Parts: sequence; structure tokens; C-alpha cells
Amino acid sequence: MNKQQAKKRIEKLRKVINHHRYLYHVLDKQEISDSASDSLKHELFQLEKEFPEFIIPDSPTQRVGGKPLDSFKKIKHFVPMLSIEDIFSDKELKSWEDYLKRLESLQEFDFFTELKIDGFAVSLVYENGFLVYGVTRGNGRLGEDVTQNLKTIESIPLKLEIQANILNKIIGKKIKKLIKKGRIEIRGEVYMERKKFEKLNKELAVKGEKTYSNPRNLAAGSIRQLDPKLAASRPLDFLAYDIITDFGQKTHSEEHEILPVLGFKTDKGKKCKNLDEVMSFWKKVNKKRNSFPFQIDGIVITINNNSVFEKLGIVGKSPRAIRALKFSPEQATTKVLDIKVQVGRTGAITPVAVLKPITVGGVVVSRATLHNEDEIKRLGVKIGDTVIIGRAGDVIPDVILVLPDLRTGKEKDFRMPEKCFACNTKLVKLKTEAIWRCPNPKCFARQKKYFYHFVSRNGFDIVGLGPKILNRLIDEGLVSDPADLFKLKQEDISPLERFAQKSAQNLIFAIQSKKSISLFNFIYALGIRNVGEQTAIDLAQHFNSLEKLKNVSLSVLEEIKDIGPIVAKSIYDFFQEKQNLNFIEKLERVGVKIKSQQPLVTLKARKLKGLSFVLTGSLGSMTREQVKARIRELGGQVLDSVSKQTDFVIMGKSPGSKLEKAKKLGVKTINENQFLKML
Repeated sequence: MNKQQAKKRIEKLRKVINHHRYLYHVLDKQEISDSASDSLKHELFQLEKEFPEFIIPDSPTQRVGGKPLDSFKKIKHFVPMLSIEDIFSDKELKSWEDYLKRLESLQEFDFFTELKIDGFAVSLVYENGFLVYGVTRGNGRLGEDVTQNLKTIESIPLKLEIQANILNKIIGKKIKKLIKKGRIEIRGEVYMERKKFEKLNKELAVKGEKTYSNPRNLAAGSIRQLDPKLAASRPLDFLAYDIITDFGQKTHSEEHEILPVLGFKTDKGKKCKNLDEVMSFWKKVNKKRNSFPFQIDGIVITINNNSVFEKLGIVGKSPRAIRALKFSPEQATTKVLDIKVQVGRTGAITPVAVLKPITVGGVVVSRATLHNEDEIKRLGVKIGDTVIIGRAGDVIPDVILVLPDLRTGKEKDFRMPEKCFACNTKLVKLKTEAIWRCPNPKCFARQKKYFYHFVSRNGFDIVGLGPKILNRLIDEGLVSDPADLFKLKQEDISPLERFAQKSAQNLIFAIQSKKSISLFNFIYALGIRNVGEQTAIDLAQHFNSLEKLKNVSLSVLEEIKDIGPIVAKSIYDFFQEKQNLNFIEKLERVGVKIKSQQPLVTLKARKLKGLSFVLTGSLGSMTREQVKARIRELGGQVLDSVSKQTDFVIMGKSPGSKLEKAKKLGVKTINENQFLKML
């Protein structure tokens, strides 16, 4: 990127960030997620760092918050409420330390780490021990007087009293003196616990009132109400994290020891000798982030020595000696470098956005699905656009929103191809579908995807036979359909480059060991359109025989529970195709045998019979496949999407949109530990 391009990008980023910042901080509205907003600000910060000549005083990186609301009295902060610069990786953390060491070459740093609660920052000022006013951050120098609303929060003391002995007698003496006659300032976050937020949001929905997207917005909205009675009716809480007043404390960790003595709730935090301990703390917190009663989005790392902290000073609107190490966002902004199409095993053509690589949900993402042509039109996405992408748990990333205000005019429209790129067959689209398809069953791209599906975990589960090896076998002409895999011999594979005798032997053994297969896995492996994991299980349990399934009528299929007319037609049509029946016969000829179907639910274990479950996020103690198998063994059903008929949503780490839908529909949610107890 040259200087002129950087300048234009910086100007557009500032405009978009300021627009969303105004909505968020001044109007309490939110059109994009916090993590997406952070991603935009992070890109701007990096660009200004690379091209410092374009930094201007009113850049979003040089200011703290939006303008105060006119309906509140304005109060000037005695000490500015500065922002904390965000970082997202251990590499950026190390760069920060190297930067500090260049400024203070003789100084060895130790750190204090604490939870970064996702709340609403305020400053409390006490005079002669009594709370006289509470102020929002505002623009960092001028905030809004919300004292009456803050007084409704029980965790905020109206009068300071020493609750316990202070180890340092000198500090204790000064605190007593200032409580008696003097000024004390405490800063912290107003927040709302998850469970209380969910309960209150339900109550608001029942009343037909405005609901909130997250606890932070609800806390902010409550504090910025003109009527204190409304704030009093909401279960707000306060967590203190900083003492502005000088009691003689030498470290930030001492302040966290003093705060409970003064009657404030605070995070105990952790003292760390080096960055290895900091990263260890971050990883530990990240693993259990969903177990905290409140939302957190990272940890705050502070140079523990207060004198060193002050000496390092401020750059822009952020102290040099403090950083927020955030968790990898579930949403982020990046650029669409290209849009390509993929051919699936059923011929479905899926457009895929090729992205400038970005870390989302702890994974580097370079591609995101655009689903179909209609979705591209709905989003209005073009090649070259800046977009928000989302990823939750192990869900495939997708494009959530386009940011058209960042366009340069060089963006290009995408057009769906008329012919399949792999076999040049004209694409078709049924009136009842949104998907274009390649109708050629011998399409090379379709065949490869079908091979991948056939050997997958829910199919024949052939370990060691991944896409690279399959591609090699297909390209060399050793297999023309999956049944040919079972005809392979060691001498067929050994001559291939990088295939030693032992590895060839192991691969043949892995393939031959899977000739015996359950009816469910066999049905799934066939790759019948619209037949997924759960439908394959339903069919196996209902018919208990491949012969019965092959000869079933369409009307009988339509009568089976949870199998609608579209799925029934797909199944019926599959077994009417002669080439499909020939393929099944070929599998039988090469020695594939279907094991007699055992009921997945035994008489002894029907604990979950009649209950349906949806999984969201990643689990720690079991894989998703293990959880699904366990539910089915106990008579339960696993669904792909949340509806009013869903009994439980199981939440793992980084749950996605399914959790939000469950909350809206009032579906009960349980975490991994609760699910294990249920078992």
C-alpha cells in the first residue's frame, strides 16, 4: 500500500469508526458488534503507526469516547479517563514490552493482570467520605453526571468506611485522614451479570419494550436514563479497578488490596514476573471465560510499579504502560480479495469469498462462505469490499455485513458463472431452490467431493485417507469411484512418489478394515441429497435393512416422522437411478458388508428419550461427534438449528448465533458440565 492509498483508507476508516462510535457511545445504539468495531480501530491504529504523518488530533485513535449527552450536567475529570490500547496476540504483547524497554532500558518490568470486564466505565468521587458525584467517561476529559443513577447500585458505597485492617500503616493513616477530610476518586465498571441480563431482557420483551443485544448495552442504557427509578429497577453491579488518589501506594496490585478494604468489589488479579506468566494467565482465563457470571473480553496488563507507570507517560490518549490483551474476536473486518465458486458432491455451486487473512475466534481465516447467489445480492458484496466476517466455535466463517462507506470505487461486481468450471457443463437452478448446480454426475470436481464425503467420519471413516491422498489416487487413475478403493493393492500404491512400502501397507489395511459398516454410516456415505447425519440415523432405525429402504415407496417415506416431502423425494429418486443401484452392487462385490442394525436406544438407557438438543461452540471434554453419539445412544435427538421445539441448547466455548436464538425463543441453555451431569 503506497502513501496515497493509505491516506484514503485512513480517512474512510475514521469516518466509519466515528459514525459507529457516535451510535454506540452517544445514542446507545449498535449496528455492528464490539469485536467488529475493535477490528476497524485496530486496522486504523496499525496504518497510522506505519504512516504517522497522517495522524490528526481528532482521529478515533486519539480520543476516548463520544460527546456527552446534552441532557446531563457536564463534569470535568480531575484526572483524564484515558483509553487502553488493544492488542490481540502474543507477538503484539512482546512488541509492547520491547517498546517499553527501549524507553526504559535499565528497567525490569513486572506486571499486574486482571479481568477486562465488558461494562460501562465510570469514576466515583468522594469528599469527606461521602459520594458526591459519579461521572461517565464521556470524551475522556469531560463526562456526564450520573450520580443519582449510580447511587441506586448497592455495590457502590454511599459512604466510605474502612472495612478491614490495612497492612501498610502509613497508607492506612492517609486513607483515614482523607476519608475524614479530603477527596478520594475510584474508577470501575458498571455491569450486569449474564443471568440477570437474560431474565430482564425476557421481562422487557413480554412488556413489548426495547430489548438489548448484550449486558454492556443494557448497563449503559440504564445509567444514562434521566429517571433514577428505572436504574434502581435494574440489577446493576459495580467492579472497581483503579484508585486515582495517592495514598502512598507503590504498585497497582496494592490498589487491588486497598479497594476491598474501602468496601468495593474488585478482581483479585494476578502479579506476573514476566510475559510467559501473563500469557499463561490469559490462556487460563480464556478457557473458562464463559464460566464467569459477567462478560469479559480479555485481560488488562499493567506495569505494576506505579512510579514506572507514571514515568513511561502517555502517547495519544493511552498510557504506554497498560494494554488490553483481548480474546480473539468472533467477528472481525477484512477485505474480499476475490470471489470463487466451489462444486460440492451433489453438484451444488457455492460462492466463497477469498479474504485477506484475519484471526477470528482463535483461527486464521482466509475464506468465508457466501452461501448462494441470492445471499450475495442480499449482502451487496463486491470484490474489494471491506466486510465483517463471523465465526463461532467450529462453524465455517461467513460474511455478515458489507461496509460500503469504505469503498474506493475500484470494487468489482461478481457474476455467477453459467457453466461448471470443472467440466464445462451448463449450470441449472430449480425454481424451488436458491442453489445453482452442475448436473453432470461425472463432473471431476463433484467426484472428488463425493470421495471426501464417502470416507469421512460419519461415512466409512477411513483414517489416513485424506483429500491429498484421495486426489493423488484419482489423478493417477487408480480409482474412478469410491468402490475402487476396496480393490486397491499395496503394489498399486507403493510406486507412487512419497509412498514407502510401510505407508502403502498401512493405507491398504486402513481401507480393508472398514469393509464392515453400520446401516446408518452406509446410508450417510451414499451422499443422498438432503440426507444428513440425523436423517441417515432415522432411516436406519426405521427400516433396519438396506433392501427395505431401496424398495420403499414415496408415500411411505413421506409418512416418516421428521422427513418432509423434499427429503423424501430425494431419497426415492436416488434409489430409482440405475447408476446408484449399480454402485451399491459394486460395493457388495468388493466385499462391503452392512452390519445388522442395532437399536441406538436400549431398554436400559432411555434417559434422553424424546428430548432434542442443539450444540453451539466448541466443547472441552468431548468432541462434537462423541456428544452427538452419546445423545443418540440415550434416545435423544440432535438438531442442526434452534426452534421452539428444541429442549436444550448445549453451550461450548465461543457459542454462536444459536445461543442468541435460544435466548429469544426461551429455549433452555446448559453448559458442558450441566450436560455431563445430565448424563
